[in-house]
Amino acid sequence: MIINTADTISPPMKLVKAIRKEEDFLADLDFQLKDQENFYMWWLGQSGFLLQWRGQRVLMDPYLSDSLTNKYAGTSKPHIRMCEKVVDPAKLTGINLVTSSHNHTDHLDGETLIPLLAVNPEIQMVIPEANRVFVTDRIKKNLYYPIGLSEGKSVTIGHFTLHGITAAHNEIERDEYGNDRFMGFIISFGKWSIYHSGDTLLYDGMADSIKQYNVDLAMLPINGNDPSRGVAGNLSASEAVQLAGDIGAKWLIPCHYDMFTFNTVDVNEFATIATNRALPHCILDIGGKICSRELEPVMFQE
Repeated sequence: MIINTADTISPPMKLVKAIRKEEDFLADLDFQLKDQENFYMWWLGQSGFLLQWRGQRVLMDPYLSDSLTNKYAGTSKPHIRMCEKVVDPAKLTGINLVTSSHNHTDHLDGETLIPLLAVNPEIQMVIPEANRVFVTDRIKKNLYYPIGLSEGKSVTIGHFTLHGITAAHNEIERDEYGNDRFMGFIISFGKWSIYHSGDTLLYDGMADSIKQYNVDLAMLPINGNDPSRGVAGNLSASEAVQLAGDIGAKWLIPCHYDMFTFNTVDVNEFATIATNRALPHCILDIGGKICSRELEPVMFQE
């Protein structure tokens, strides 16, 4: 019996296109350096963002490789990539600071961070203090290299002050010293504050611990908490909108979708919920950006 493999093998999935990638993306970063007044934020996919203000760059939870796709190929939990990679991390220079919210690979990726650190020798890294040993082993740095934070702790690096916020993924977890294993960060600079939650569910007292920072822009996951996926969950679209409203965030960017086929949602459902609740929001394309000059009254998006 002859089997026609063309009839039995599914064609490769068409990837979600990046609006800018590689050299075009890098050129856009450099072009915006001339603006010394406004900040810019680019979405790199999943929970990865790049913040630029007054010539300094902060990279949050970057996942710019296929490490998870390769790791889980042929298993019961394939991580099939849905979107194009925005940039080779070995080409991403001029980064002053990188953060990791927790130890899961899509937020702490050795194949992204090791080449990134190599081309940015002065870069500093902020992590949950409880994860120090794990992080330094993964990125092949000495134990004292990262700056560790926990709830209520802060650090200033260049133009930016980072404040630690507890996250629950799915539970709040702490080490024997009370340091958080899952975190979000408030990043304050100039007249602005942004909130990058990392992966989290809602928990008692969460909004109260965040709203004191007068958040201008929140980046929150929307992929939800489905135990059948076999991975820790996140805020749903409705919960993300609720949290943004509870903390008084002026704008909300959804994230943590369209990276892996088994762990995503339709962002249009988020848009409907946010619109119905009159919450200002911005849905970014992969590699797309926002600019602070358009925060009021209408967010710039592309």
